[in-house]
Amino acid sequence: MPRRCSAPSNLHGVNWHEYDAALFDLDGVLTPTAGAHMRAWQQLFVDFLAKRGIDQPYVESDYFNYIDGKPRYDGIRAFLASRGVQLAEGDPSDGTNVETVCGLANRKNEFFIALLREEGVRPYAGSVQLLDHLAERGTKVAVVTSSRNATAVLEAADLRPRFGVVVDGNVAAEKGLRGKPSPDTFIAAADQLGVPVARTAVFEDAVSGVQAGQAGGFGLVVGVDRGVGAQRLTESGADLVVADLAELTSS
Repeated sequence: MPRRCSAPSNLHGVNWHEYDAALFDLDGVLTPTAGAHMRAWQQLFVDFLAKRGIDQPYVESDYFNYIDGKPRYDGIRAFLASRGVQLAEGDPSDGTNVETVCGLANRKNEFFIALLREEGVRPYAGSVQLLDHLAERGTKVAVVTSSRNATAVLEAADLRPRFGVVVDGNVAAEKGLRGKPSPDTFIAAADQLGVPVARTAVFEDAVSGVQAGQAGGFGLVVGVDRGVGAQRLTESGADLVVADLAELTSS
């Protein structure tokens, strides 16, 4: 594993001379769509548990413990296992009324797309500020997300032109890349940018994504606390944690 660059001692600044590329998770880092995902998952599993007569309800912590940052199918399997439920895998073409892992994934996606249409998407102002800062410096950037809706979200948020490289759930499936907490998708993005992982920074709001950055030996792993908690992100491998990416534009 490559040797990691030294983490900055100033939690509100990064020595950008040490990094040539920045890899951004999408939902919760660049756009507030993590909230829409959370509501879509809640709608899916509240209905599912009620129909099955399972007493243990779906709660917000279930999202962070089993779903956040993971590929859709992995999140479903992990949550179902927490309730002692096992479903057939099914096929990606399964209808939204089919109770398979794939069917539930398609139902959740239907809920999310409906929310996206209803609410629209506006990127975090601080994230746009950091993207502008990196563009001025000539730092290469990419999006790395488990979502299969990355293009739709980026276009809705008017961010798509900023990213020549997007490694999302569709790319991961096509190339056989393991999802987070494996570092495969982050490494693939760094390779496409032509930058060594030791000269690349990772930005993540999910525990699984922070773990992926740490496992890949990236030069800097920044946790963005949108609800997980700074301590948990640090314990998962974040070199520093911020509440807003604008905090990192002063260096």
